[in-house]
Amino acid sequence: MGDAVEASWFAEKIADRSIRGIALETSALIRAGVLPIGTRLPAIRDIAYELQVSPATISEAWSELRRQKIISGRGRNGTWVSGDRFVAKPERLASSGNYAAGVLDLTLAGPDAALLPRLAEAMAYGASVDDLNSYERSRIVPELKDAVSARWPYEAEAFLATNGGYNAVYTILHALVSSGSSVAIEHPTAMRLLDILEDLGVKIIPVACDGEGPLPDSLHEALQQRPAAFLFQPRLHSVTGVAVSSSRLGQLGDVLEDSDTLIIEDDGVGDVSAAPPQSLGGRFAKRTIHILSLSKSLGPDLRLAVLSSSAPIVDQIQSYRSFSAGWTSRILQGAAAWLLRDPATWQLIGEAREIYQQRRDALADALCERGIPIPAGQGLCLWVPVVSEPFAMVTLAARNIAVNPGNKFSVLPSSHIRVATSTLSDRCEEAADAIALAHAP
Repeated sequence: MGDAVEASWFAEKIADRSIRGIALETSALIRAGVLPIGTRLPAIRDIAYELQVSPATISEAWSELRRQKIISGRGRNGTWVSGDRFVAKPERLASSGNYAAGVLDLTLAGPDAALLPRLAEAMAYGASVDDLNSYERSRIVPELKDAVSARWPYEAEAFLATNGGYNAVYTILHALVSSGSSVAIEHPTAMRLLDILEDLGVKIIPVACDGEGPLPDSLHEALQQRPAAFLFQPRLHSVTGVAVSSSRLGQLGDVLEDSDTLIIEDDGVGDVSAAPPQSLGGRFAKRTIHILSLSKSLGPDLRLAVLSSSAPIVDQIQSYRSFSAGWTSRILQGAAAWLLRDPATWQLIGEAREIYQQRRDALADALCERGIPIPAGQGLCLWVPVVSEPFAMVTLAARNIAVNPGNKFSVLPSSHIRVATSTLSDRCEEAADAIALAHAP
């Protein structure tokens, strides 16, 4: 590592001795190159002595810099300057590769563009909605509210349109959950949800799942740590393809009955799932937030999701959103409302659902024939067990096949790969042969 600095020298550079001040002024020294990458920082107790603050104050400041990946290391091994980048980056999503032509890319579990509704007529309608180009921070256009309410899983007090499902989760967490608190989330889960939680700086408490959804006993254990929120997918798990049974949802509600934990339901797969929409909102109306993304069913360029909750919670979310995009495009909301009212849209969604199921089942059956059993499920991907993730990734890459390692979807040790099937219209046998080789060394 690089040179070490003395605590007395470091203390002379720090004027603000609050937790925030120490973190900000240290980051400024790093950004200016006064503390280059590789510099070993003084021991926490030595800095605390020189600054005449408690060691806990320095530890908290260091935790913030460690969260930003500016410093690394801890304890007897010392702490070093490890980066000078101050722009947050979703590490799990950003580590995805760009693949050359000819590579069978099975990393993106998104919709097949050929199976999505055409948008021309819908967008033309959207351009005629009321209050177009107004700066009024409207929450949801009446037409979209009426369209989604018809199939909403409970009678909600308030609705809000957002710029996609992950935008909804990001906004909710920043509006309602403090950095340093805890959030319980199903294990495994979507990598972008983990990116959001890690960037916020919360403690992630994994909740184990089985073939019916999150396990009640695991959720009960997680609640002992008093998490600020429980975030889960109430309909179809986007990674494993498991649909949450209605009885399991009721059991989760029983566990949550005696807590005050915020309940965040992320229905990210939406109507691509054959399972009916469901929610704990009817049971816990004052603290449930239900999110429905329209990206998988209507198309990602609509950038649209709708959330519901109690009026006070929606007020808080909207207040936070007012710092940036105060509303979601009325054109896109109007287009989505038009699509949701059109019977042809639902016919297309049903046809797409069947094709996605056929593609998923085809690869699952092919893997089963090769000795790799895959549980029944739905959705746009497979969660495939492997003996070694690194071996599996290298083996598949050598055969020009790209998948995601399971560790992107977990904060616990993982022995899986996630294989997208939504666009796997051919080359299924080729993929199955390669995955069988990658399954075990």
